[in-house]
Amino acid sequence: MNRQELENLAHLRRARDLIDRDYARPLDVPEMARRALMSPAHFSRQFRAAYGETPYNYLMTRRIERAMALLRAGETVTSACMAVGSTSLGSFSSRFTEIVGMTPSAYRASTHHAVALMPACLAKVQTRPSRIREPRATVGAVD
Repeated sequence: MNRQELENLAHLRRARDLIDRDYARPLDVPEMARRALMSPAHFSRQFRAAYGETPYNYLMTRRIERAMALLRAGETVTSACMAVGSTSLGSFSSRFTEIVGMTPSAYRASTHHAVALMPACLAKVQTRPSRIREPRATVGAVD
């Protein structure tokens, strides 16, 4: 990597850190781009190239990740929705279902015993939602 690419990556990291830290407050791409010292369009392209998803999708994934932890702790769906910065329960539920594969209510009702026994750092990694779907192995499939 040349010097300019390293500097751009450092700027992108600042924007990603902003998302990780302030996910619950209203954030938009222009604000994130200002943090990265880039135009919004250039920032979105560079962020996607560096992290594999758009800044908005990264923000929503962080919000859903935090909501999952709150739901496992017994919070209501509505309080988890509001705590992570979502203003619409319907949009939150739709996005949660899209990313996690079940509704927030179903996720809250499921058992999470294995996660409760893990150190928090491992639980975070193991339960992190991903938009990148791995192909599922079929029974009897031969490589």
